[in-house]
Amino acid sequence: MTTATSPTTSPDVAAPHRPDPTRTAAVGYAIFASRWLQAPLYFGLIVAQVVYVWQFLQELWHLVVGGFTGQAVDHVTHELAPFGAEEIMLAVLGLVDVVMISNLLVMVIVGGYETFVSRIRIDGHPDQPEWLSHVNANVLKTKLAMSIIGISSIHLLRTFIDSQNYTAQQMLWQTLIHLAFVVSALALALIDRMSLTAHQRAAAARRPE
Repeated sequence: MTTATSPTTSPDVAAPHRPDPTRTAAVGYAIFASRWLQAPLYFGLIVAQVVYVWQFLQELWHLVVGGFTGQAVDHVTHELAPFGAEEIMLAVLGLVDVVMISNLLVMVIVGGYETFVSRIRIDGHPDQPEWLSHVNANVLKTKLAMSIIGISSIHLLRTFIDSQNYTAQQMLWQTLIHLAFVVSALALALIDRMSLTAHQRAAAARRPE
């Protein structure tokens, strides 16, 4: 009768190398901590927001002076020029344009920081934006696309109002670029919709707008 012998390991065969879990965890934590490199980028956008506030105040002062005096300094010739209803409308659209770009900056700063860097931890705060409670990369991209469409619409409207200073080809190209933004936003929304699972669709349907 033969007796089963347990296999022995040859002393010449090296044991399989296993990575040190402590070292692997340290590398992973270092990679995860690299997300803080994005923080200066968002602070830079805050500086850009300050510049847009200053631009808004300048445009507002230009509108107030021109609206009450009927004349304003032309930005090109730096001479006094008539400031009528059309100029007031263009100035107001310029203010709306600045506000919409500023809203876009806020969305990128707050939503991007919350999504890619760290939680802001303002749950329950009365001033917490409604969209921030369910923001993610796909939602942020879709909202940014919609904001860009709004900004492009303002620019296109200003072009049509001030059409005497634009050629037909310039107006055509601006219209085509605006339509390209619209198509891009629709494609992003469709891709986001297709990537949702059935459970996520049901949760989104129950979520109040």
